[in-house]
Amino acid sequence: MTSYAKSLKILRETKALIDGHFILSSGLHSPRYVQCAQLLSNPTKALSICRSLAAKIKKGASKFDIILSPAMGGIIIGYEIGKLLKTKTIFAERENNIFRLRRNFFIKKKSKVLIVEDVITTGKSSLECKRLVSRYGAKVSAFACIIDRTNGKSKIKEKIISQVKLNIPSYKKQDLPKALTKIKPIKPGSRKL
Repeated sequence: MTSYAKSLKILRETKALIDGHFILSSGLHSPRYVQCAQLLSNPTKALSICRSLAAKIKKGASKFDIILSPAMGGIIIGYEIGKLLKTKTIFAERENNIFRLRRNFFIKKKSKVLIVEDVITTGKSSLECKRLVSRYGAKVSAFACIIDRTNGKSKIKEKIISQVKLNIPSYKKQDLPKALTKIKPIKPGSRKL
């Protein structure tokens, strides 16, 4: 299993975890940014982290029948976890700003679903997926991600299984620390504010 310290080292080496001044998709500002796509562009390094996360899921999650990931960030992680745990994997896509299943994907009624993401910050995408699961008459057994940066502030009540927990501060624009005001902010996120 890949240790916490080794996982952090991999995230930094692949530039999946970077320092600076960032405007997050939530509109908050942060001195660090997580971009798991950078990790996933290094398949060998990503695989070691996914193997470790799969072992944690196997040990810590209650039984589940299918894995659901939100597009775009969770698709590759969900696929890798599904491959490692020999579990069918599907993904949700936004259509008219609402997560839906397309491509003939389906969740059977009363099935148990593991929601897998790359990063969980506010939990917005994960909770949207949970609502989608409910619309199919199924239940979420757990949430899993490579990086949990909720800092206990998410509305997710179910268990979150993660490879790494990061306590990255975020600030409203009017509450920025002095050091952050001296760095020009970058908007690296994919979701529009």
